[in-house]
Amino acid sequence: MTEYTRNQRIPRWSLLILPLLIFPLVVLTGAGFPETASADHAYVGVDGCKMCHRSEAKGNQFGKWEGSLHAKAFETLGSDQAKQIATDKGLGNPQEAAECLTCHTSGQGSEHAATWKAEDGVGCESCHGGGADYNKFPIMRDHDQSVANGMLTPDEETCLKCHNDTSPTFSGFDFEEMAPKIAHPDPTKG
Repeated sequence: MTEYTRNQRIPRWSLLILPLLIFPLVVLTGAGFPETASADHAYVGVDGCKMCHRSEAKGNQFGKWEGSLHAKAFETLGSDQAKQIATDKGLGNPQEAAECLTCHTSGQGSEHAATWKAEDGVGCESCHGGGADYNKFPIMRDHDQSVANGMLTPDEETCLKCHNDTSPTFSGFDFEEMAPKIAHPDPTKG
């Protein structure tokens, strides 16, 4: 048996095969590298959130969203007023214009567009970030783990990305007044 020395080269083919051998182990065992928050997590869409967030005992966050103007944001773009604003700005159909969809839908203009439906309007992930890495039950049970896996806690800055004077219908935004109208806490979490 020969001893490996620093000057010996590792065959290139082994460097290509090693990841192929390790990846299935990581996936099957759930092991892996430490998870960190990232600005880029895949979206699961409203349907991926509602499965766990519509229980009355836990606050029915889905129901709260479903009855909100956020859920109807895309629908709003079909109104006569929205069509007139889009025409005045030379945008064409507001339900197709990226300038409108950016704030009236989730995931617009991103690689996540395949996992959301425009008809869902401003969904959960517009405010809470893409959920693919935090929407699993063991992770969601622990707030810190959820955050480490991409969940965002919305704040005034989150809201001001859309509720600002670049919107043609902006008439002011008071975060302290509006935040309670969309609050959807889980009463089991204190």
